[in-house]
Amino acid sequence: MSKDCIPRKAHLEDVKAIHALLLQAAKKGLLLPRALIYLYGHIRNFHVVESPESEVVGCCALAPVWEDMGEICSLVVREDMRGQGLGRALVRACVSGCRELRLKKIFSLTYQESFFTRLGFNVVDKDVLPQKIWADCVNCAKYPDCDEIALFLDVSELPVRKLASKNCR
Repeated sequence: MSKDCIPRKAHLEDVKAIHALLLQAAKKGLLLPRALIYLYGHIRNFHVVESPESEVVGCCALAPVWEDMGEICSLVVREDMRGQGLGRALVRACVSGCRELRLKKIFSLTYQESFFTRLGFNVVDKDVLPQKIWADCVNCAKYPDCDEIALFLDVSELPVRKLASKNCR
C-alpha cells in the first residue's frame, strides 16, 4: 500500500466524484443513492482517498445520529482499487473522528458483514438502533423489509492509539 492512501477530509470539489462513486454502487444494489444536494449539505461527514493521479477512488462518512451515536455510511472504494486496504483506512479515519465528536458508539447498516467484523464490529439486531430506524429507515423504499445487516462498535472501549491509527494496513 502506498503511503498516499491516507484518507483526508472531503472538500466541496469532491462532491461530484463522491456522487459518482455512490451512484455506481447504488446501481449494483450495494447501498442507497445520495442526491447531490444531500452530499453538499453533509460533506463535512465525509473522508475520501485519492489515487496517485489525484482521482477520488473511495469515500466514507461518519454521520452523527444521536447524542452519543454515529453511523458509518456511504463506504465505497472503486472496484479497481479494492483489496488494498483503502476501505479499512476510510473506516479507521471515521472511527478516529468519534473522539472529536465525543461519540461512544457507531454502527453501520451494510451487506459487507465480514468486512466490518474484521474491523471489530459486532452484528446486532436493528432494534438496538431506534434513532436510525425512526429518523431514516422509515423513509426508505426497503422499509420494513430491509435486508441490510446492522453492525455495532463501542468506540469508548477502544484504546486511543487504535482509534488514531492512520495506517492503511
